[in-house]
Amino acid sequence: MAISNFWFYTIIIVVILHVIVVFVYLLYKLLPKNKDKDAEN
Repeated sequence: MAISNFWFYTIIIVVILHVIVVFVYLLYKLLPKNKDKDAEN
């Protein structure tokens, strides 16, 4: 049972982290670069 739970939680953590990374990457990629430059200036 311990090994099964370990893999179960490991897969869940990997999936959640993957979704977060992809979401952040797409969010950063879709941000208009012009607005970023205006905000910096």
